[in-house]
Amino acid sequence: MTIKAYDWLAYHTTRFADKTAAIDLHSGREFTYGEFNERAERLAAFLTTGLGLEKGDRVGVLAHNSSDFFEIQFACAKSGLVFLPLNWRLTVSELEFIVGDAAPKVLIYGPEFADAAEALEKLCKLPVILENNFDGTDSPYEAGIAKAGPLTARAEVTHADLSTIMYTSGTTGLPKGAMITHGMTFWNAVNLGPPARVSLDTKHLVVMPTFHTGGLNCYANIVFHVGGTVAVAREFDPATILKLLDARNGHAFTHFFGVPAMYLFMSQHPDFAAADFSGLQTCGIGASPAARTLLDTWAEKGVALQQGYGMTETSPIVTVLDAHMALEKVGSAGLPALHMEMRIVDEEGEDVTEADKVGEIWVKGPNVTPGYWNRPDATAETIIDGWLKTGDAARRDADGYVYIVDRWKDMYISGGENVYPAEIENIIFQLDGVADVAVIGVPHERWGETGQAIVVRAEGASLSEEDVLRHCRPKLAKFKQPGTVRFVDELPRNATGKVLKRELRLQTETSTDAAAE
Repeated sequence: MTIKAYDWLAYHTTRFADKTAAIDLHSGREFTYGEFNERAERLAAFLTTGLGLEKGDRVGVLAHNSSDFFEIQFACAKSGLVFLPLNWRLTVSELEFIVGDAAPKVLIYGPEFADAAEALEKLCKLPVILENNFDGTDSPYEAGIAKAGPLTARAEVTHADLSTIMYTSGTTGLPKGAMITHGMTFWNAVNLGPPARVSLDTKHLVVMPTFHTGGLNCYANIVFHVGGTVAVAREFDPATILKLLDARNGHAFTHFFGVPAMYLFMSQHPDFAAADFSGLQTCGIGASPAARTLLDTWAEKGVALQQGYGMTETSPIVTVLDAHMALEKVGSAGLPALHMEMRIVDEEGEDVTEADKVGEIWVKGPNVTPGYWNRPDATAETIIDGWLKTGDAARRDADGYVYIVDRWKDMYISGGENVYPAEIENIIFQLDGVADVAVIGVPHERWGETGQAIVVRAEGASLSEEDVLRHCRPKLAKFKQPGTVRFVDELPRNATGKVLKRELRLQTETSTDAAAE
């Protein structure tokens, strides 16, 4: 049966056209559902009638966070175009690969990326580049919306049709374009909306990058699906976001989603102790394992961080921890979402049935990508009989709750034993004076590999290598204990806050080579 993809903005406009749909915190603009829907329709008309784009054509966006991101997304949905959000932190050469692979017919860009857009226009032979100030002021983008007539030819779009191409972060190798269908976005709203307690009264603050599934789907698109309000912050700054989340500031935000690094940096800010978070109903955390100490720090402020697990290829939610279990199952990513299947399998692809035994997560269902753009090889390697191999290691406890252990690729083998860095990082985070930490496997003559802890000292702390090693000895089995400690000023992270362990390995190799010379 073919299921039609319905127009969320148009529907809510018939119900409550005057209700606030979107707020752009950087420019101060606010849009009702009626206004937001009209702008999206005019943009859709401009892209199709004005620029000649047809169903299936890609629309690239290179810009900082803005409510216009969602306006473009919905305009694409109305006209059957494919939304292509681009990571603005990438270099032109990195973007050249993505833009060349996806071949958008138009690239909408912010003025700060004009040089990159012009370079990509030449390198990738882009048909159109369209400047947008992303603040409502005069620009070719705003002029296009202003002169466009009503949308007369609405595309027939189904759940199976492609909605978005979202490129993976590319922490190893070239990025792959995960194909996101309209159905995947719908099922994510159905799967995540209830446990995240999203409703008509939800007022969600977006700070995750809107070129990332977290910025789009945790929980912004879910909020638009039910008719709530979405406010978009331009970028993450601990002091600014703390102030916005404070119940005394008048914004009355009920929902927020961030990665562990964001919560860590906010908890380390001087304003954290006095902040009032009483208005928050749901604070989601995901994208990488969270240290127990971080969860406890926020719990002491009355905020039970609601953990979940997902990935771009699953739209993204796979598991989520219900709010009423957030304190009882601290550290768990929760239970599998309702409308999907999840397995934990061993290296032979057989189901792991023992409680607390580690295996790889496999996922199947309407929330799973049909594959990677222009990469049938990667699709065949990753999706087996409909099951997506996530590459993430996890275990289930006796009650069936899932705990994310680490990425398979970050695991290392020491003396024949599998070691998962997240467990060691969690222990080191408990040591006073540690502001941030990552653990990687490094070569060892006797054991094959051993752990190296890369530590960022807290301001004023004077930790030594021996301090860290002494802290680990009684808390970790010998094969898990790091062999060395390296101190750095900060950890390299990608745009979503994930630590770039590939860069840490390269730094270690470089320092080792230099020492050997």
